[in-house]
Amino acid sequence: MDILQLIDRLEELFNDAKAVPFTHNVVVDEDKMLELIDQMRIAIPEEVKKAQQLVAQRDRVMAQAQEEANRTLQIARDKADQLVQKDIVTQEAQRRADQILAQARAEAEGVRADADNYVLDTLMQLQDQIAKVSNQVNNGVRMVQEDQMRKNPAGFDSTEK
Repeated sequence: MDILQLIDRLEELFNDAKAVPFTHNVVVDEDKMLELIDQMRIAIPEEVKKAQQLVAQRDRVMAQAQEEANRTLQIARDKADQLVQKDIVTQEAQRRADQILAQARAEAEGVRADADNYVLDTLMQLQDQIAKVSNQVNNGVRMVQEDQMRKNPAGFDSTEK
């Protein structure tokens, strides 16, 4: 299940909770809360796997860009070698080879930068989502603990006799 769906379910659980009169606290169904927390524990590693897949995808894109740059560079070198054999066009061949090489490097760097930005944006979004989930879980735990303390302020388990 998607982590955002779990967050929505957590929010629904909170919204459906019964308010404690004269406080800002609510009573949340413990079983449902713990079930959601367990599902989040399962979903977060999936989100991390997705991020790892994005990194792997970025690496493939970078490898393809490098391969394309190498092919372009080889084409430029081959072309330059052919042109060097002709005395009249030697300077033009060198200029063109340099231009192709610079263009290939610029394109490879652009693809690399785009891939890095994409991965960084995705990882930052994942980090934000994880932080939100963590905050919501912490708030839920705190609210349940506060509710328990109100019900049993002496700190003793009410089931003990």
